[in-house]
This record gives sequence, C-alpha cells and structure tokens, in this order.
Amino acid sequence: MTWKEKRIVTILLSIITVLFAALLIVLGFRYRAAREAAVGGATIGAAPSSSGKDAAPQSYTAITYDNGSATLSFALDEQGAWIWADDPDFPLDDLTVASIASELSSLHFQQTLPAGESMETYGFTTPSATLSATSSRGSTQTLVFGKTTTDGDSYYLQMNGDESTVYIVADTLCKYMSTPIYNMCVLPRLPELSEASLLALSLQGPVPAGTGGEEGGEEGEEPAEPPEPLMTVLSARRAEGEGQSTLWFQENNNVTSNQLLQDLLKDLSHMTLLRCVDYRPSEDAEEICGFDAPSAVLTAGYSAGGSEQTLTLSVGAQLPDGSGRYVQLGDSSTIYSMSTDDLDPLMYIAANGLSG
Repeated sequence: MTWKEKRIVTILLSIITVLFAALLIVLGFRYRAAREAAVGGATIGAAPSSSGKDAAPQSYTAITYDNGSATLSFALDEQGAWIWADDPDFPLDDLTVASIASELSSLHFQQTLPAGESMETYGFTTPSATLSATSSRGSTQTLVFGKTTTDGDSYYLQMNGDESTVYIVADTLCKYMSTPIYNMCVLPRLPELSEASLLALSLQGPVPAGTGGEEGGEEGEEPAEPPEPLMTVLSARRAEGEGQSTLWFQENNNVTSNQLLQDLLKDLSHMTLLRCVDYRPSEDAEEICGFDAPSAVLTAGYSAGGSEQTLTLSVGAQLPDGSGRYVQLGDSSTIYSMSTDDLDPLMYIAANGLSG
C-alpha cells in the first residue's frame, strides 16, 4: 500500500471515528432527555396522548385530604367553584383548594427512588398527609406523603398504592393542605362606620359588683332571679351643630370633646375582623369564648344607601395569646376574632363609662 493510499485510509478512519463519537453524543442526549421526562419531569396530572406527547393537565372535581390534624373534603359545584363538602353553605375562599388542584395537576417529581428499604424508612407507616383527588375524567389519584427529606424542603411520596417506587416532591402541596378550614373563610366586611355615617351608639358593659340585680331571698339563699349581665354605659346620639360638623350628646350632655368617645369613633372607622374561629359553634364553644356573659355589646346605628341600619357587635373573652378577643355579629352564632387595638377604647368604656 502506497503512502497516498495509507493517507486516504487514515483520513477515512478519522472521519468514521468523529461520526461515531457524534452519534454517541446524540444518543446520550436523547437518553438523558428521555430519562428526565420519565423521572424528573413526569407529572401527576398529565396523561400521554396518542402522539406520545403529554396532553394538557387534567382538572379535578373532588379533593379529600388528611393533613395530620383534620380531614377535609371539597367538591366543585355547578358554577365551577369549590365548596366544603361537609358544609356547602360555608363561605369558602377557594383559593387554597384551587391552588392544591393546580399544583396537583402539574406536580413534578424531583427524584425517583426504588423502594428498596422498608416503608418506615421513608415515613409511610405513619404518613405526614394523604390526598385523594378525582379528575374530570373519572380517574382517582391517591398520594401518601411520608416524612420530609434531610433538608426539610421536600417529602417522600408514594402514588396509587404502588409500593415499588418512592418519589421526592417539593413541600408545596403539604403547605397548602396545612391551611385550617377556618382560615379559608370569607370574612364579612363590616360596614363603613365613619363619624359621617354614624347616627347613634349604644354600649353595654358588665354590671359592677355590688350593684343592682343581686337582691334575692334570705341570707344564704340563691337570688330569686339571676342578675342582669349587662348594663348600658353609653347611649349617645349624633346631632348637627352650628360651626361644628358633628355633635354627640349623651342624654342632654354634650360629650363631643370626650377623648374616650373620640378614640372609640376613630377605632370604629377602621375596625376589621381577623379570622373565623368557629363557623357553627356548639353551646359549650360559645360559653368557652365568653358569650354566655359577654364583656361588651356595641349597637351602632348608621346610614348606608339612604337607609338607616344597625350593627351589633358582641365581645367575648380574650384570645389565649392575649392578642384580641372573640366577637359575634348580630344574631349570627359564628365566632370571629378581633385585635386588641381595635377594641381597647370600646372595652375601657364598657368597664368604666365615659367618665372613667
């Protein structure tokens, strides 16, 4: 073989080697992409189509989960809004449930592990949470969350009763599921109680010890009737005055400049509810929250939309952490909470009156 022939053979072998290496690289990329799609990029809600590509994530019509503290069930109503299955009349802010459905339909697995170790290793013998979701296609997905990973940002997961595979997923779903049901309650908006809209104020507070209502029978006997739990400590009406936009009178006394009254009027203008505590409380719950003998009852007459309306606010016991008090609105038994800052002047006047 001449040197020219050897040179041609060498060049051809080099070309073949380069092409073979390129083929290996391409196959390696395709294998890695396929592996990521099958493992790291797989989603719960997506289903393969006839073309081999993932179809759009499916929607869900019912979701039930146990977050370790409570079991909650939700369903879509005819209008496409989520409702709490245990109490369809509950005023549900369905943002949390909708977020769970959205996260579930596109949940990515961070890692897939063969379940070579015992279920106890991953925490599946005592799950952190469980979830069952029914899709619009009629299929049901079940998820069992074990313990958190070492970094605490992810959970071990098993799906649909398959104990041969363990997934690692972000903690997003578990965070959504940890939201208490009463934190999903749409709070009623209190009416505008600015000084311009207020017409009259009445405030009742506890009867001071040793005053009326305690007379009974002979010494040692129980009183014939229980004492009145509340007495009126403030009854003020608004009037228009010359040279001054608003005047407030208690009986015939002008109390407009009373600082306690002004503090109360200021707080009423921005008073808000913090959260729902109990939507349908039992009698025991109402008693625990102090509504068997309220600490104060405020009745505010105000003008709205050209008509006179009334707001009644009953104030119960303090919250355990002292940050506020339990309150009820009107005739509703639902218990809410309100901050101490919003109630300070009201509670002071209820206990001491305007002259306190």
